[in-house]
Amino acid sequence: MGPEIRCAPAAGGRGIAGAMDQDLQIKRIPPEGLRDLLALYAHLHAHDAPLPGRAQVAAVWKSILADPNLIYLGGYLAESLVCSCTMAVIPNLTRGSRPYGLIENVVTHADHRRRGHGKRLLAHAQGLAWSRSCYKVMLMTGRLDEPTLRFYEAAGFDRQAKQAFVAKPPA
Repeated sequence: MGPEIRCAPAAGGRGIAGAMDQDLQIKRIPPEGLRDLLALYAHLHAHDAPLPGRAQVAAVWKSILADPNLIYLGGYLAESLVCSCTMAVIPNLTRGSRPYGLIENVVTHADHRRRGHGKRLLAHAQGLAWSRSCYKVMLMTGRLDEPTLRFYEAAGFDRQAKQAFVAKPPA
């Protein structure tokens, strides 16, 4: 499943059930973790497109798990998934044929925000990228509020380094 990391809890942090937060354990989301991941994604986009049928979602999850270049990381307190991100490690023919990482879907459960969990998760993702010889890691966000942008800067990302462009299919 890959390396794990334990992080010290934030002082006075409280978990979903109100208990004191234990150490945050960061690891790949296991095959049986799909239901918890989908529940956590409710904290990512309040109004997301509905998922297709269960069989199609399971097929997508199976293909994700089979691809060694797709890494779905979760931050767990006890057995509860409280934060997650996805990183794709993309093979590359420039920069000495070193790959690059792309992080998406960074989310922390609303009851666990502002405790350093997301920052620890992103540091772990970057560490995995560096261990796989990535020459850079990129992250895009649709959030433009200043606190979110400062959060990503504090996690080691430079909002001035590149300009992102997004295209969506015609309606």
